[in-house]
Formats: sequence, C-alpha cells, structure tokens
Amino acid sequence: MRFIETRGNDGKKPSSVQFSEAILSPSASYGGLYVPQDLPDLDQDFLEKHLSSHYKTLALDFLDRFGIDIEKEVLEAAVNRYDGFDDPQNPVPVVPIEEDCFVSELYHGQTRAFKDMALQPFGYILSKLAQQREENYLIMAATSGDTGPATLETFKNQPNIKVACLYPDGGTSDVQRLQMVTEDAENLKVIGVKGNFDDTQHALKELLASEDFKEELEARGIKLSAANSVNFGRIIFQIIYHIHSYLELVRQKTVQMGEKVYMVVPSGNFGNALGAYYAKKAGLPIEKILIASNINNVLADWINTGIYDISGRTLVLTESPAMDILKSSNIERVMFDKFGAQRTGELMEELNKTNKFQLTSDELASLQEDFAATFSNDEEGEAVIAAYAQKGYIMDPHTATCLKAYKTLREKKIPTILYSTAEWTKFSTTVAKALGHAVTNDVEALRWISEHAKVKVPSMITALFTKPVVHDIIVEKKDIKGEMLNFL
Repeated sequence: MRFIETRGNDGKKPSSVQFSEAILSPSASYGGLYVPQDLPDLDQDFLEKHLSSHYKTLALDFLDRFGIDIEKEVLEAAVNRYDGFDDPQNPVPVVPIEEDCFVSELYHGQTRAFKDMALQPFGYILSKLAQQREENYLIMAATSGDTGPATLETFKNQPNIKVACLYPDGGTSDVQRLQMVTEDAENLKVIGVKGNFDDTQHALKELLASEDFKEELEARGIKLSAANSVNFGRIIFQIIYHIHSYLELVRQKTVQMGEKVYMVVPSGNFGNALGAYYAKKAGLPIEKILIASNINNVLADWINTGIYDISGRTLVLTESPAMDILKSSNIERVMFDKFGAQRTGELMEELNKTNKFQLTSDELASLQEDFAATFSNDEEGEAVIAAYAQKGYIMDPHTATCLKAYKTLREKKIPTILYSTAEWTKFSTTVAKALGHAVTNDVEALRWISEHAKVKVPSMITALFTKPVVHDIIVEKKDIKGEMLNFL
C-alpha cells in the first residue's frame, strides 16, 4: 500500500511513500496530509469471517489487508496493548440505551478516552520503527484534552522517543490537565499555551512544516513526527472500531449482516468521522455518518451549507472541550477523496489566506451523500446527561451531543451507533451539574456522582489528585519553539 498527498506533490518529496514513511514524517507537500492510495475491501466475506473474532484478530486482518510495511510480529505486539484495557476480551463494549440506539464505548483504555484505541498500538509501532532504524524522534502533539494524555501514556519511557505535548491553558478539564502535568517520565515535556486549541494545533503544523526547525533538530540528531490525527498512523486504527461496532450489532442480533446502520460521531478534528467515512467507502454497511458538534459548529455549517467560514468566529470554550475546534484537520482528507488534489489544494489555500472557502453545489451534494450534521449547546447537553442518568446510564458531555443527531437527523428508523469518546470521570463537574449538584471541585464531583449514581471511579483517575505536578510551564505561542529546544 502506497500513500499519496492531499495537495499534490512539490517535486521535492517522493510522489508516494510507504506507511512507515507516512507515519514517521507525516507532513506532506504544500502543507498537505498523507492518504492511502486505495482502501481494502470490507466485503461481506470479510465481515462474516470476523463475526466471532477477537478485536485483536479483526485488527490484524484489517491491517494485513491494508498491506502496510510493518512486520507481523510488531503489529501483533502493538495490538496486544489492548490487553491493558478494562476487559481484554472486549475492549470496546457496545451497549443499548434505546431500542434502536447503541453506544460504542471507546474509553475503556488507560486514559479513559477514545484516543487510547489508536495511540496505544500506534505509539508502539512508531517507537519500534525508531529503534530499528537507530533514529531519535521528537513526537509533537497538540491536544484539546484527550490526545495529550494518550500520547504521553503510550510513549513514556520508550527508547529513541521524546514527546512535546502542547495544551491550551484553561481549555481542558482538570482531570485531562492532571493526566498530562503529573507525567514524570524523563522523555516527556508538557507545555501549557496561552491560547486555544486552534492556536496549539497551528503551532504544531507550522513546526512540522518548518525547515529551520527541522534543521535545528537535525543538528541534535533528532527527527520530527506527530501524534495528532494529521498522522495516518492514528487514522488507520480509528477505522477498526467502526467495523467492530457494526459486528457487535450483528452479534447482538440487532441487525442482519449487510443491513445498514447510522453512525453518530461527536466531532472536533474530524479524525473519528474520517475513520467512519473510510469504513463506509471500503464497504461497511453505513447509511450515513451523522456529525454532532457543540456551539463551535463550523463543521455543521460546512456540511449543511458547503461554507467553511471561521473569518468572523471566535472559539467558545464549552463543557465539551475536545470539540472546541474551528480548524478541523481531517476535512482535508475527505475533500481529497471526493474532489482530488488540485481542488483540495485550492480550498485549503483559500482557508489559510481568508479563513473561509465555499464548495460548489455539486461538491456539497457529494459531501451530503455521506454526512449530515447538527449541534448542541451546553444546556442541551446537560439535559441529555440528566435524562439518561435517570435511566441508569451516565455519559460525558461529548457523548451527550450525539443524541440530538440521533433524534433529528435520521431519515430512516434503523439501528444507530453513537460513539462515546470519553468516560464521564474526565468531566465530572459538568456531569454533577447536569444531575443537580453544582460543584467546582473534581474530587467532590467524582465522589458525589459515584455515590449518587452507583458508578465506580477507576483507580487511575482517583490517583491523579495525589500525584505531584511535574510540568508547570505556561508560555506564549511565540515561545513554544524555544521551550521545545530547551527540553531537547
């Protein structure tokens, strides 16, 4: 399998690369991204074959069909990282909350968010490649709250790897922040940034594309890579759990093999939705992908109108902070797949220059063949959390945004899978408020919800509040590069 570039080739980089090169050096020509030249076929034979398969078996066969240039024993060791999840036999439970509505719980890993599903195996593969090549890498991550903890967890104490993680100061939950700033491995650096997630992600992309920065790293014998979903090493693992979730409904006799389902994805950077899109294109029976946003609803506007416009918008901090994003990286990969490299390059250049672009009517119609979208505000999300808590199901504020899409966007009454991207424990004050107990202290919120709703708080969450803070640096955007070089 070869990987090609979303904005075309500049004549300096190879016209196509292997998977290993795409994940080690994820910045493509003209600031674009790498995408697979083809997708494997998820036909009915493949699905039938894995109807009784373990998640790891499904993952390995899917990766084999992708034809990536990673040794089998490395891939096997990578997916063995799922053995550290709550239930190694079923790392992604799919549970009913309505007769035709099911929640795919992606948060049963080490940091209680869906990023573990991709970053645990991806981190092992990237570390192994660095060791095999006897190369040293700086892995950069910008986070709105979940990528950071998962990146630090997977790479801590890994040979040949250093990690610099950027997070927006004040833009994460307390638990998310503590998961980062209490990490004490010597190869990790966590930097708070005065700004929002878009600022941190923009800084990351600029550094990834900066020849000066790469030269400074090269002088230190260090190469540069990234752990955000700009790296296809993340995306490839985010396709697999969509396949698994569909097969779970077949196993539960909710759908017959081949019948279509809706998938509802809470979206910020669009990586999770992109995984569903690739699964749909490869043949998974998906009727449509329903996108749920918060009031930073640029994605809903884009899917509903074809206009992507952030020129007059200010990012609003909400109770679903992982979705507090205005520039969603992975829409670029969808546009490349639908419109080609030249048009994608034009649209992304227009976005960079004017902070907006507009699709043609035909392009919008093509987008809407696969996607529909809506958004919720914080009050709507709290009402959903409260309503389902009364039914005995506790969800986080990101998952709560999915219910509006489930109730308003479906054109057919067919089974629907919602993706729960984080455990409620990461947003306990919001959940407590929704349940009628307003507190600002996470410790009290966790205790009260645990007692009131009879749900357990995992030990890795409670332990955070007694660990010392190791990383207390907060910098201006202009000082990020210098702080990273000081770390190295």
